[in-house]
Amino acid sequence: MTDTRAGSSELYVLDYGAGNVRSVANTLTKLGYSFKWISQPEDFAKADKLIFPGVGAFSTAVFNLRTQGLFKPLQDYIASGRPYFGICIGMQILFKDSLEARDLLASAIGGTEKEGALTDEANWAGLGVIDWEIGKFDSKDKSVPHMGWNAVTFVRDGADQSQRDGLSEKESYYFVHSYCAPYADDPRISSWANSTTQYGDEVFVSTVKKGNVFATQFHPEKSGPAGLEVLRAWLESTDVSDASPGLARTLSALKQPIDGFRKRVIACLDVRSNDQGDLVVTKGDQYDVREKDEASGRQVRNLGKPVALTERYYNAGADEICLLNITSFRNSPLRDQPMLEVVRKAANEVYVPLTIGGGIKDTVEPDGTKRSALEVASEYFRAGADKVSIGSEAVVAVERMMERVGSGGRWTGDGTSAIEQISRAYGRQAVVVSIDPKRVYTSAETSPADAARYAEETVVGASSPYTLDNEKDQSWWYQCTINGGRVLKSISVVELARGVEILGAGEILVNSIDRDGTGLGFDLDLVQLIKKSVSIPVVASSGAGNEEHFADVFQKTNVEAALAAGIFHRGEVAISSVKSRCREHGLKMR
Repeated sequence: MTDTRAGSSELYVLDYGAGNVRSVANTLTKLGYSFKWISQPEDFAKADKLIFPGVGAFSTAVFNLRTQGLFKPLQDYIASGRPYFGICIGMQILFKDSLEARDLLASAIGGTEKEGALTDEANWAGLGVIDWEIGKFDSKDKSVPHMGWNAVTFVRDGADQSQRDGLSEKESYYFVHSYCAPYADDPRISSWANSTTQYGDEVFVSTVKKGNVFATQFHPEKSGPAGLEVLRAWLESTDVSDASPGLARTLSALKQPIDGFRKRVIACLDVRSNDQGDLVVTKGDQYDVREKDEASGRQVRNLGKPVALTERYYNAGADEICLLNITSFRNSPLRDQPMLEVVRKAANEVYVPLTIGGGIKDTVEPDGTKRSALEVASEYFRAGADKVSIGSEAVVAVERMMERVGSGGRWTGDGTSAIEQISRAYGRQAVVVSIDPKRVYTSAETSPADAARYAEETVVGASSPYTLDNEKDQSWWYQCTINGGRVLKSISVVELARGVEILGAGEILVNSIDRDGTGLGFDLDLVQLIKKSVSIPVVASSGAGNEEHFADVFQKTNVEAALAAGIFHRGEVAISSVKSRCREHGLKMR
């Protein structure tokens, strides 16, 4: 398959076996380019242009490249002067080493041969093209991972538009990473830096350019039309010059009083089979997805087709789309081909992040074959997902950890949970935990043990500025549930949130059974409780009824993202109007 847009030149894409590379393939197809995959070391010699996309852990990437015999050929390809475009890990691997590999070593749990290999010092070292180390974001003043849309600033002044590689300081791009290349007034990095981005008080390198090498920390294939323009510019370019001429700006000149981070508006689609066996988008009223009208036969509420709605929300400006499979699997997630096909088709049409939930856990096939949560997640990543959402299994994993702590153990995982399996292979940023808490109201019958255990997280309506008038005389804490809210667990929402962060979750989606479908607004007490308990990003969900509710949750809790479903599906609120209202409140939006 030859690049039809560039004469006889051969475009290759390197897939080292981790992460969602389908999105890059879809993007290239949309831009009119065909390509070949690097499938063996000898293929590097055939490539005239090479794209290395990737997500996941640094040492996992190095380990896979080395074990597949691709590491040295990749070094040789870059040294040959032929054009190279690295994305995310494809950029970080250019550096001499990464703190991420050392962090993995510090937290590694002894066990499999592969886990030992990942912590081998040989897998700390990158390609060494850039003599600089990948560091880690400081979470003291912000959530980590850096997950969402942010701006870029060019390091050098005076470049005309053609020298800016399709980038624009007026656009925003999608980032998802915990580790970065910190910018400094040091020629080892400033000579490579093409643009920087600020997150909190930290300024890091968001694109590098020198000679034949161009790379982005953000994901152009997930950055909407702005990201597609970056890929298009590189594909069409024959320029292998260095970054724009002129002196690099100093760190102090690049640092701004406020960063360019944008709040995200997420459209969520609950997908399940209706009574006829077709996959439809539905929406529950306090988790009941069937019509209330008995005359309708209590049919599953049908709000549209998954792929069509996904494409509609992308065109409407959604910053991310979440597909939650709420169907009970008759066989297993790996055999749920209709849902996998929905993900594949959706990934063909949208160029923003896709999060997929439902059945991401260890399973056993009908024939007795055991499938790990990592295998299930990998199948969804290959289908086009960028993140996976874990629900009930996360509650069980934290309960197990708490039991070990109660027996004298440490607050750490045992390496077996879905969260740990997936985050170790793909990085923390690939794992979202969706929690479904329900209020437990205190009363004279509340046991002293429960009152003491949940004292820190008990909400007192009379002293909260966020409670509704009819809640002022009540107090409550939040109990976790599993199986779509049908089973109550003794673990509290704060215990769960802190536990999943320890296990390796990169983001928490906070639902509310009490507010679901009410239109009363997000449960700000609940969202704020989670936000102040963890250092990873938080997504608010359940209860939005109008545009002002989004501005409220962003301003009053400082969450990174807010999600809605029914009000978007029914056309009651437009995504564009949500963003306009948020901008009126001074919030930065894409």
